[in-house]
Amino acid sequence: MTQIFEFIMLICFGMSWPISVYKSLTSKTTQGKSLVFILAIIVGYVCGITGKLLSGQITYVLALYIFNLLVVSFDLVLYFINKHREKCSN
Repeated sequence: MTQIFEFIMLICFGMSWPISVYKSLTSKTTQGKSLVFILAIIVGYVCGITGKLLSGQITYVLALYIFNLLVVSFDLVLYFINKHREKCSN
Protein backbone atom coordinates (compact mmCIF):
# COMPACT_ATOMS: atom_id res chain seq x y z
CA MET A 1 0.00 0.00 0.00
CA THR A 2 2.85 2.41 0.78
CA GLN A 3 4.22 1.97 -2.75
CA ILE A 4 0.90 3.13 -4.21
CA PHE A 5 1.08 6.37 -2.23
CA GLU A 6 4.73 6.84 -3.17
CA PHE A 7 3.79 6.21 -6.81
CA ILE A 8 1.03 8.85 -6.64
CA MET A 9 3.43 11.32 -5.02
CA LEU A 10 6.00 10.76 -7.77
CA ILE A 11 3.37 11.17 -10.49
CA CYS A 12 2.08 14.41 -8.97
CA PHE A 13 5.53 15.81 -8.30
CA GLY A 14 6.92 14.58 -11.60
CA MET A 15 4.21 16.23 -13.71
CA SER A 16 5.91 19.58 -13.22
CA TRP A 17 9.24 18.57 -14.78
CA PRO A 18 8.10 18.21 -18.40
CA ILE A 19 6.47 21.64 -18.04
CA SER A 20 9.74 23.04 -16.71
CA VAL A 21 11.67 21.50 -19.61
CA TYR A 22 9.17 22.97 -22.09
CA LYS A 23 9.60 26.40 -20.49
CA SER A 24 13.39 26.09 -20.75
CA LEU A 25 13.17 25.06 -24.39
CA THR A 26 10.80 27.81 -25.45
CA SER A 27 12.06 30.73 -23.35
CA LYS A 28 15.77 30.07 -23.98
CA THR A 29 16.52 31.81 -20.69
CA THR A 30 17.39 30.86 -17.13
CA GLN A 31 15.03 33.44 -15.65
CA GLY A 32 12.84 31.80 -13.05
CA LYS A 33 15.24 28.86 -12.72
CA SER A 34 17.43 28.07 -9.75
CA LEU A 35 20.54 25.96 -10.23
CA VAL A 36 20.63 25.11 -6.51
CA PHE A 37 17.00 23.96 -6.63
CA ILE A 38 17.56 21.78 -9.71
CA LEU A 39 20.63 20.20 -8.12
CA ALA A 40 18.78 19.60 -4.84
CA ILE A 41 16.01 17.79 -6.72
CA ILE A 42 18.56 15.67 -8.58
CA VAL A 43 20.26 14.72 -5.30
CA GLY A 44 16.84 13.82 -3.87
CA TYR A 45 16.03 11.53 -6.77
CA VAL A 46 19.46 9.90 -6.62
CA CYS A 47 18.92 9.25 -2.90
CA GLY A 48 15.45 7.84 -3.59
CA ILE A 49 16.84 5.52 -6.26
CA THR A 50 19.69 4.46 -3.98
CA GLY A 51 17.25 3.73 -1.17
CA LYS A 52 15.10 1.59 -3.45
CA LEU A 53 18.12 -0.36 -4.72
CA LEU A 54 19.59 -0.91 -1.26
CA SER A 55 16.26 -2.12 0.12
CA GLY A 56 15.71 -4.41 -2.85
CA GLN A 57 12.43 -2.68 -3.74
CA ILE A 58 12.89 -2.80 -7.49
CA THR A 59 9.34 -2.05 -8.65
CA TYR A 60 7.45 0.31 -10.94
CA VAL A 61 8.06 3.07 -8.39
CA LEU A 62 11.79 2.85 -9.09
CA ALA A 63 11.03 3.42 -12.78
CA LEU A 64 9.28 6.69 -11.89
CA TYR A 65 12.27 7.84 -9.84
CA ILE A 66 14.52 7.15 -12.81
CA PHE A 67 12.19 8.86 -15.30
CA ASN A 68 11.89 11.96 -13.12
CA LEU A 69 15.67 12.03 -12.63
CA LEU A 70 16.20 11.92 -16.39
CA VAL A 71 13.73 14.75 -17.03
CA VAL A 72 15.23 16.98 -14.31
CA SER A 73 18.73 16.18 -15.58
CA PHE A 74 17.64 17.28 -19.06
CA ASP A 75 16.35 20.52 -17.53
CA LEU A 76 19.79 20.94 -15.91
CA VAL A 77 21.47 20.59 -19.31
CA LEU A 78 19.05 23.16 -20.75
CA TYR A 79 19.89 25.48 -17.86
CA PHE A 80 23.56 25.49 -18.86
CA ILE A 81 22.75 25.86 -22.56
CA ASN A 82 20.50 28.81 -21.83
CA LYS A 83 23.04 30.33 -19.44
CA HIS A 84 25.64 30.15 -22.22
CA ARG A 85 23.20 31.83 -24.64
CA GLU A 86 22.63 34.64 -22.15
CA LYS A 87 26.38 35.23 -21.81
CA CYS A 88 26.89 35.25 -25.58
CA SER A 89 24.07 37.73 -26.17
CA ASN A 90 25.51 40.31 -23.77
